[in-house]
Amino acid sequence: MSIAKEGFPFIFIPLAIAVALILLNFGAFFTILGVVFLIIALFCLFFFRDPHITITEGGQFVLAPCNGTVMDVVEEGNEKVIRVFLSVFNVHLQRSPVAGTVQSVEHRAGKFLMAMNPQAFMVNEQNIITIKSEQGTFIVRQVAGFLARRCVAWVKEGDILAKGDKIGLIKFSSQVDLHLPAAVTVKIKKGDKVISGVTICGELA
Repeated sequence: MSIAKEGFPFIFIPLAIAVALILLNFGAFFTILGVVFLIIALFCLFFFRDPHITITEGGQFVLAPCNGTVMDVVEEGNEKVIRVFLSVFNVHLQRSPVAGTVQSVEHRAGKFLMAMNPQAFMVNEQNIITIKSEQGTFIVRQVAGFLARRCVAWVKEGDILAKGDKIGLIKFSSQVDLHLPAAVTVKIKKGDKVISGVTICGELA
């Protein structure tokens, strides 16, 4: 298992403070404070983990772009949308649901409502990653939440992606929306747990 590079400051800074406070031995209060910083460092190490997975094969499968719990599956115009909530305990890396070419990466500044808020996907800080495949256009929307103040896209326009390739990360709890062409048959429902690059969210006709 590796660690996402974005997590290094969150891990090493509190770890350094913890070591200094514990080793300098200024007294019980500072030792306890050092233990608190050590716990923070260990949590961040856990949070920014990048576990090895085996990408689900199948040319017609659309894979989950993230880990989390499905909040909703809706139809909007000529597309279907799967909304997934990521708790602080989920892996926070996002992966491409299909093979294709990155058509655009758009950043939108916004608010930081809680991810469970029904308005969050419209008004919160977010990145919109549009992927063009042979089967249509797919959008992965990284939505910042109350704790997640930063969405990071690791791809840019013109990048060619294989299914399951890493495309970004959201720091701390957040939401990811997957927009699918109307022809895709959705294979999951509200309340289901999904795993990025593993769970089959839909199947192309």
